[in-house]
Amino acid sequence: MPSFWASAQLRSRCAISSCWPKAFILSRPRSGYFVRKLADSPHSPPARAGSTERQLLRRHHSFRYDFHMSKNEYGYFPIAEWRKAYNRTLRHENAAELLFFGDPQGEKGLRYEIAKYARSVRGVSCSPEQVVIASDPYPLLDIICRLLRPYGNVIAVEDPGYPQYPEVFRRNGYQVIPVPLKEDGIDLDLLRGSHAGLAVVSPSHQFPAGMVMPFSKRLALLQWIQESGGFLIEDDYDGEFRYYGRPIPCMQGLIPDSRVIYLGGFSQVLSPALGIQYMILPSVLLEDYHHLKHQLFLECTASRLHQHTLERFMREGYVDRHLRKMRAILRKKHDQLMASAGRHFGKRAFVSGTGAGFHLMLSLRHPLSEAELELRAEKQGIRIHSAAYTRFHSQDSSKGSGIREFIVGFGGIQEKDIDDGIRLLASCWLEEVE
Repeated sequence: MPSFWASAQLRSRCAISSCWPKAFILSRPRSGYFVRKLADSPHSPPARAGSTERQLLRRHHSFRYDFHMSKNEYGYFPIAEWRKAYNRTLRHENAAELLFFGDPQGEKGLRYEIAKYARSVRGVSCSPEQVVIASDPYPLLDIICRLLRPYGNVIAVEDPGYPQYPEVFRRNGYQVIPVPLKEDGIDLDLLRGSHAGLAVVSPSHQFPAGMVMPFSKRLALLQWIQESGGFLIEDDYDGEFRYYGRPIPCMQGLIPDSRVIYLGGFSQVLSPALGIQYMILPSVLLEDYHHLKHQLFLECTASRLHQHTLERFMREGYVDRHLRKMRAILRKKHDQLMASAGRHFGKRAFVSGTGAGFHLMLSLRHPLSEAELELRAEKQGIRIHSAAYTRFHSQDSSKGSGIREFIVGFGGIQEKDIDDGIRLLASCWLEEVE
C-alpha cells in the first residue's frame, strides 16, 4: 500500500489521499486513517474500461488480397528523395521559424507550386492567391459550408457518391438533395428541378460509378450554375490518373471566372500520410474567405515542415516524375484486373468505371446480400468494398433485381497477386449461382 500523509493545513477538513478500486483512504487529523467504501462516497467512481481491446479499423486489417478502393503501392514512393528534401528543409537557416504558426491559407511557396501544378496537370485556371491548403478535406469543407451560406441552404449531391459531402453539409444545417446518376454523370434535368443552388460533382471520374462526364454536359452544368448564381464543388480526387486517350481537363477551367470550387490533394498522387489537401476558390469568394479567416482566427492544419518539403519536392520535379511512373504502373494493374475479372467471372459479372482512377465497379446478380458477400470474401483473405455506403440511404443493392455492386481497387495490390485474388473471389462467390 502506498504511504499517505495528512497536511497540517487541512486542520478541520477531511482529506481523501488516494483510493483503491472499491474504497477510499480517508485521513482525519489526530484521529488516523479510515477506509470508506466506494458506495459510501459522495462521488461516483469512474467507469472502468471494458476488458476487450478496441477493435482495429477495418482499413488497418491485413489481407492477403487487398483490393482497397484508394490504396496505392507505397513501395514506389521516392522515400530517399523525400528524406533529402525534408532534411534540407530542416537545415535551412530559418528552419526554427517553421515550428510556429504559418500563413493560415498555407505557405506561399507551396501555393505557388500547387497553382502551377493544377494549371499544367488538370487545366485549372487559378493564381496562388486562390489556393487554400489544409491537412484533410474536412477543414476545407467546413470553410466551404460557411462561405456558401449566403448563397442558399439547399445543396445537391450525386447519388451514389462520396458520403462525406452530404454528411458535412447536413451537419452544418444544409438541406441535402440526392440526385441520381445517368450514364454520363449526374442527371441534369433532376438537378435543375431540385431547387438547389449548390451542387457537388465529380465529373472527371465519378465516385464510385467511375463514369466521365462529357464536355458538352460540363458546359451545360457550368451554364446552369452561372444562371442560378450558385456554386459547384468539383471533387477531382484522382483526376491525374487517366490511362487511355487524352487527359480530360477539370471542369473549373473550362470557362473564365467559373463559379466552381475545385478540390484536389496529394493523398492519391503521393500519400495520405503527408496530410496536404487543397481547394481553389473562385475569385468572387476570396474577400469573404479572408474575412472569415480573420474572424475565426483560422490556422492552416497542414504541417509547415511538410508544406516546405513538398514545395521543394515539386519545384525539383519529383512529383511529376512520380506521377508519370505511377500512371504506367497503375495502367498495367488496371488492365490485369479487367482481364482477370473477364477470365474468372465471365458473363456472370459486369465491369464498369474503367480507364481511370484506382478502382473499377464489379456488378453481379446474386441471392446473397452485399454484406454477406463481403464477409465471405474476408474469410478468404480478400478485402473488397460493397458500394452500399456510397448510396444516399446506405441501402443494399435493389433486392428486387438482386444486383450486387462492389468497388474493386487495384492500386495497393501487387500486379502478380491480382489474378489469384480475383480467381479466389469468383470461386467463393459463384458457388451459389453455378
